[in-house]
Amino acid sequence: MRRTNYTLVTEFILLGLADTLELQVILFLLFSVIYTLTVCGNAGMILLIRTDSRLHTPMYFFLANLSFVDMSYSSTITPKMLVDLLSEKKTISFAGCFLQMYFFIALGTTECILFGLMAYDRYVAICNPLLYPVVMSRTVCLKMAAGAFTAGLLNGMVNISYVSRLPFCGSNVIHHFFCDSPPLFKLSCSDTHLNENIFSTFAGVCIVASLLVILPSYFYILFSISRMHSMEGRHKAFSTCASHLAAIILFFSSGIYTYLRPTSSYSLVHNKVSSVFYTMVIPMLNPLIYSLRNKDVKKALWDVITRKRIPSFL
Repeated sequence: MRRTNYTLVTEFILLGLADTLELQVILFLLFSVIYTLTVCGNAGMILLIRTDSRLHTPMYFFLANLSFVDMSYSSTITPKMLVDLLSEKKTISFAGCFLQMYFFIALGTTECILFGLMAYDRYVAICNPLLYPVVMSRTVCLKMAAGAFTAGLLNGMVNISYVSRLPFCGSNVIHHFFCDSPPLFKLSCSDTHLNENIFSTFAGVCIVASLLVILPSYFYILFSISRMHSMEGRHKAFSTCASHLAAIILFFSSGIYTYLRPTSSYSLVHNKVSSVFYTMVIPMLNPLIYSLRNKDVKKALWDVITRKRIPSFL
């Protein structure tokens, strides 16, 4: 690509989250703990679901996929951010920047779709229990999960294809702790209005499409729960759905705030804060939400702790 009267950008500088050394050390320790909990919590959830036959159901199959995405999602951003917190030179190569952004978009899209699939799974289980084994068979679940990952990879590819072709010249300082589209648009020396609209459209379609599955599903779920005669069955169904709703609200509220609010209200500082929330805090909270609110997971974990059921990997 040609650059006229500009300096070709071959790498970017990430400003990160803090300016002072003291704050950088504090944030390093804090996010190291969060990342460790994220990896251990999600990896533990995957191993628990994989090794306990009582958890070999569609709901836990999708939960294992969600844990994998959360762990990968956080690992795309956090290790580089931790290194930068203790480094004087916070640089990332041009290729490395867009590779990071590709996996970030792909995994974020996949997680968005997985939440929709999990809501549909709960809808079928509670509202059409007799059809559940047929509608949510192993083959169907595998195809659904494969579709979610394929859609995520394709969305990441499409977004990267037009963002990476923008002319970046002059300033190479990204006011963020990772490579994301909004701050990169501000570095381009061309008109990015069309690109920003395309990015917002893709993000909006992904979020709205998932919500169009989630909201009706939970409307019918709550309606069905309210008509249950058994208090025990009502409590179990509501407890399971409550954990799903908590995770969904956390994820979608932060995503909508970051990517779908008007550009006139865009703030780099606010964007950093919300980005910390959905790239590090939510992936850490998801396994806690699903385990603490789920009797089956707690029982399986307790059996492993008390050695009543020893996983095959030990």
